[in-house]
Amino acid sequence: MAKCEVCGNDYDKSFELVAAGARHTFDSFECAIQAIAPICEHCGCKVIGHGTEVSGRFFCCAHCARSATSTDVKDRAA
Repeated sequence: MAKCEVCGNDYDKSFELVAAGARHTFDSFECAIQAIAPICEHCGCKVIGHGTEVSGRFFCCAHCARSATSTDVKDRAA
C-alpha cells in the first residue's frame, strides 16, 4: 500500500504518476488532478481536457485564451 500525497489515504490500489521528472503517488484521479493539473489563467478552473497553450500560458478553452491574450485561438470544432 502507498499513501496518497494529497489526502493521505493509505490505499492498496494507489498509483504512481511521473510528471516533469517528479514521481507522485495518488489514490484517485481526483487527487492527481487536484495536485498536478494546470490551472486556466483566465477563469481559474483545472485544465483536465486538452486545453490550449499560448506562449507558455495554459487555458481551459479557446474562449479563455482569446479573452486573456491577443491571439486568435480557435477550438477544434470551430
